[in-house]
Amino acid sequence: MIVSINQPAYLPWLGYFHRIAVSDLHIVLDHVQFEKNSFTNRNKIRTADGWCWLTVPVSTSGRFGASINSLEIAAGRAWTGKHWASIRMNYARAPFFSEHAGFFEGLFRREWRMLDPLLRELTAYLLDAFGIRTPLLFSSEMNVLGTKSELVLNLCRAVGATRYLSGPLGRNYLDEDSFAAAGIEVEYHAYKHSQYPQVYSGFEPFMAAIDLLFNWGPRSLDILKHEQGNAREVLLRDRC
Repeated sequence: MIVSINQPAYLPWLGYFHRIAVSDLHIVLDHVQFEKNSFTNRNKIRTADGWCWLTVPVSTSGRFGASINSLEIAAGRAWTGKHWASIRMNYARAPFFSEHAGFFEGLFRREWRMLDPLLRELTAYLLDAFGIRTPLLFSSEMNVLGTKSELVLNLCRAVGATRYLSGPLGRNYLDEDSFAAAGIEVEYHAYKHSQYPQVYSGFEPFMAAIDLLFNWGPRSLDILKHEQGNAREVLLRDRC
């Protein structure tokens, strides 16, 4: 039983989805403290000039230590229209944009009060669009206690994990001896980013995963899981 755990993210990048795809179960760590300048409420999209940030404004004033699943989106900020306009402007010519435009247009027309429901709906749609069927659990619904390494270990124990697939930063805080004592092997995820033709010339890595989806549609999962890290040559040959 391979288990991965990650905080939720806004329009996550490819490595986020790859770790879910190679797991038997994924736990969304949504009850921990929100960190400013993280990817929880922002990510990058490709533009003609390189890339730009899309950031969901959240209310943190007077709420030090607020958990991710309790965060409110800042009122009175016209972010939804700006995000949709940026996505539409930069991906309108992408081959598979039209297949997904209806969902994103509808999503950005809605009023969102809380961040958590937005992240859940976006992630669920992208997992389905990529064809990733790994089941998800949410830490806020699991009643598991602890902090840092202890919390991760307790979550793994709660679901019967035999292997924990950690992000690379886990090396800085995981107590591997405790995992070994619990019979759980620790492995660190090192995603090698595939390259693929984008709507603009050149290649910008680490974009939001919609960049791959809009450009390659049903081929996205193959590219996402490509082990050699460079799918450009194969894809160009297939296009001919």
